[in-house]
Amino acid sequence: MNNSNPEVRTPATRSGRRGRKSSPVTRPATLGLPGGGLAVLGDAACRKVDEAARRILSEIGFAEAPASARTLVGDAGGYPGGDRLVFPPSMIDDAIASLARPLTLHGLKEGREVTLGTDAVHIATGGAAPMILDHISGDYRETRLNDIYHAARLVDQLDHIHFFSRPMVARDMPDIMSLDLNTAYACLKGTGKPVSTAVTDPLNLPPIVEMVTMIAGSEQAFRERPFLSLNINHVTPPLRLSAEAIDVMIGAARAGIPVHSNTFGQVGASSPVEPLAALAQTVAETLGGMIIAWLANPDAGVIFGARPMITDLRTGAMSGGSGEQARLMAASATMARFYGFPGSTIAGATDSKLPDAQAGYEKALTVLMAAQAGSNLITQGAGMQASLMGCALENYVIDNDMAGAIMRSLDHPQDFDVDATLASISGVVTGEGHFLGEADTLARMQSDYLYPDIADRRSIEEWQIGGSGDIRIKAQAKVTELLANPAPDYIPPDVDQALNDRFDLKLNPV
Repeated sequence: MNNSNPEVRTPATRSGRRGRKSSPVTRPATLGLPGGGLAVLGDAACRKVDEAARRILSEIGFAEAPASARTLVGDAGGYPGGDRLVFPPSMIDDAIASLARPLTLHGLKEGREVTLGTDAVHIATGGAAPMILDHISGDYRETRLNDIYHAARLVDQLDHIHFFSRPMVARDMPDIMSLDLNTAYACLKGTGKPVSTAVTDPLNLPPIVEMVTMIAGSEQAFRERPFLSLNINHVTPPLRLSAEAIDVMIGAARAGIPVHSNTFGQVGASSPVEPLAALAQTVAETLGGMIIAWLANPDAGVIFGARPMITDLRTGAMSGGSGEQARLMAASATMARFYGFPGSTIAGATDSKLPDAQAGYEKALTVLMAAQAGSNLITQGAGMQASLMGCALENYVIDNDMAGAIMRSLDHPQDFDVDATLASISGVVTGEGHFLGEADTLARMQSDYLYPDIADRRSIEEWQIGGSGDIRIKAQAKVTELLANPAPDYIPPDVDQALNDRFDLKLNPV
């Protein structure tokens, strides 16, 4: 369009917007919008993956099964003998039909719960990064307990990240018991959103059960509104059970703590190189953990966490930001929907070491595909760097903008008033020539459209006048601003004091 033509009527220019008086904006919701419109696997492919997974469980089975798993399976009529633990087809059928669904994970603050096992999509953190990109120095360093707490506090204030899964390992803890107990406490201390963490040793589970019981007020209160779940990597692919992880899974299921049955097979290394074959093995490994948790407690809340990971054969390392990874995680989400399970995936695990353009496109690609495929819980969807080996606080802020945009992409309008639309268009084309003056325009632009917190939509002139900064600089400043806000008190002070008196808690919440 040639805007020099005086006969052409145009809306206000970008520079003209600076004089417009701002009005309150109601941010549209992004929690639990429906996904599933992207079906990367058809029904025939899903059934083929399911058939292969069931046959892996009933014909090949698991090596190195601990006595606890063998006893559960044997007592239920399975085949615990021999070198491998296998599940009869009838047991697989019963478990798949009976596992609890949907599953609601609560937060310490009312209204923060997420429900899995429906079409609803949620974005979560996650990972076990040993390094953090310090937002002040700009250098990587070892992760500490306070970093986990700060990440939880940030996520608590970011609208479009719905769930906090422990993203880092507190490398300043003196032993495994201190690590597991203090990590759970730091997460719960920092956010009112649902929390998940990990327990390394089954001996560390009882004090965590005691901790959540003290916070909830009673064992029954926690069982009714579980605000902590456990990520459990119960398999070392291919098809070897981890005795400690299985015992944690059994203990957590019996204690009413929801468990994430997570399996990470590296395609071409610890699982077949053919994508659907790798998916079938990973689904079988994931179902194996779910069946064991179900045998331990038929009412257990169990989350399907099949995670086939792409390997870059040039380095042997995981490639979290590849197109193949995006496709496989979308396929995993499709399999969770095929079974009707509460499901989670990994997306956002960029290979970049910095919050840069590579990180942006890799995260957006993988998280968007998982969301469109209907993943209930997209973990590692914010904050992670360097193929999950690093974390960056400023990336939580950047990824919150990305997550909001991705979630809004799921909100598909299905209907409109044709007669009213034609009347509006007719009035505009014979009148002002633009829709800015229409009664509905400003109201709907403020209520139905999501505006980013830190992404820059200014004109070039405004951007230059403002210092020509990039998004990382703005995000670093935002981190400092948010962490300066008053700390939350989701754990009542008397309960918090009782926890510190009872346990060797090492968090210094500054």
